[in-house]
Amino acid sequence: MQHAVGSPLPPPHRPGHGPAPSPAWNQAQQPPGFTGAPQHPPAPPHPQAQQPPVPPHRETTGHVQLPPGGPVAVPSPPPAQAPADPTATTLAVLLIGPAGAGKTSVAKYWAECRRVPTAHISLDDVREWVRSGFADPQSGWNDHSEAQYRLARRTCGFAARNFLANGISCILDDAVFPDRPVVGLGGWKRHVGPGLLPVVLLPGLEIVLERNSQRSGNRRLTDEEVARIHGRMAGWYGSGLPIIDNSQLDVPGTAQVLDEVLARAIASPPQW
Repeated sequence: MQHAVGSPLPPPHRPGHGPAPSPAWNQAQQPPGFTGAPQHPPAPPHPQAQQPPVPPHRETTGHVQLPPGGPVAVPSPPPAQAPADPTATTLAVLLIGPAGAGKTSVAKYWAECRRVPTAHISLDDVREWVRSGFADPQSGWNDHSEAQYRLARRTCGFAARNFLANGISCILDDAVFPDRPVVGLGGWKRHVGPGLLPVVLLPGLEIVLERNSQRSGNRRLTDEEVARIHGRMAGWYGSGLPIIDNSQLDVPGTAQVLDEVLARAIASPPQW
């Protein structure tokens, strides 16, 4: 029987499934030395003879199980004879301040210079992930900008909890107002946990205005807006939160003072 090129081969004959193939086909298809003896599949090995599975090589990459992120607990105070070392402790820090206070610069520098792995989570960066449909508060504060701010804060909180659950400290920066405790500080406490350590960065108004003038894009505000925000931030005085006036400090100097403030906060966590 002739078959066109590329057509499937005829199925092998099995008893009860039609006539056996012709001898000519058998002779043409069998290899030399074929005796026609029936072929039987090899018997399966005895269960006791089966080899145990070979463990993967230590260099093999694969799925890494990560601990789930949970609320951050209040850090335990160290023993009295051992002073707190915030540079070697896993922490969650919230750096608060008005636009132009230097929050982002200080947070980035502080995270880079620590002795333990530390992540800097910038609320503005996360908020600006929104490309199409970005609600810029400078165009007018409305429900859309409020919703995007809340979503960015919640996203930063999830990220912080996951970093901390895997042994990586984090520092977040945000312009949290004291007159909006439910949305501001209370929201961060819900998103991250009661172990979050808030610190206020509040230089003088003239310093904030000068730094804001060096900004560009949608992060630069009008002088009137900067003054209004700075005035609202003054409400943190008397709140019990640690406040750093970095008017006369550069970024490394402010980071050093931040370590000193955090050492006291670890020994005696603030009530907020």
